[in-house]
Amino acid sequence: MPEYEFVDVYLPRGVTRKDAARQLTDHAEYGHWELYRLTLLRAGSRKVRLRRRIIRQVRATW
Repeated sequence: MPEYEFVDVYLPRGVTRKDAARQLTDHAEYGHWELYRLTLLRAGSRKVRLRRRIIRQVRATW
C-alpha cells in the first residue's frame, strides 16, 4: 500500500480564486503535490490538504 506525506496550506479570506489556483499549481508543479482535500471555513478562508507519494528505495541484497 502506498505511503503519503501531507502538508496543510491555509489561504486567507482575501485570496482570490485565481491566486489560490496559481499557488496550488506551483505546489503541484514544483513540489509534486496533489490535491487531497479542500475545506472552506466559515470565515471565508480555505484549508487545503496536499499529499505526495513517498517512494522508498529497496536495498538489493546480493
